Amino acid sequence: MLPLPVEPFRYYQYGDRTVHLDGHLEVNGAYYCAPPGHIGHVLPVQWDEHHVRLMDPQTKQLMREYRLQERGRYRTPIEYMPTRTPTTTLQLLAMAAHAGKNVGALCTAIHRDKGEWGVKGILGVRSLLRQHGAIAVDDACAAALEMCVPTYRFVRRYLDRNPKPPLALRQIDPLIRELTQYRDHINRMTKEPPDEPC
Repeated sequence: MLPLPVEPFRYYQYGDRTVHLDGHLEVNGAYYCAPPGHIGHVLPVQWDEHHVRLMDPQTKQLMREYRLQERGRYRTPIEYMPTRTPTTTLQLLAMAAHAGKNVGALCTAIHRDKGEWGVKGILGVRSLLRQHGAIAVDDACAAALEMCVPTYRFVRRYLDRNPKPPLALRQIDPLIRELTQYRDHINRMTKEPPDEPC
């Protein structure tokens, strides 16, 4: 009989995963970087409680192996990280800073912590601005920064749990006349003059 192997046999789960536009594919809620040139392709993947393995679709040979990552986090080799911030990301950060002081600070913190993989969170904050308005989102971002939880998820949950009533329309400038004055003026202008006697 032969001696037992040093390591026990590893049982892997198998599946196919699509490489997203950011160059990563998802396994159990975590994201793993595929080699360049595979965006949009479907790769065979093996995983167990310790490793995730990306296989070549034609040869079925191992292309990359990663240690298992926590849900919501990314595994990216250093050589695949961008050397400078792309222009589109800089534009997103400028838009966030223009939307509000705390919105800009939160989006900058997301980018600082997660790098380019934080762009999803910044886009999420942008969608919250359209849904809830700049004032409510800026307040939520201030709370996130104060509690040291600069994440899109915190801001979204904060807004869901603390909805603000819509602002009522009100007279905001004394130079703007009441709508009734405009109505009365239009009625006076459109009134026909009385018929003159013959």
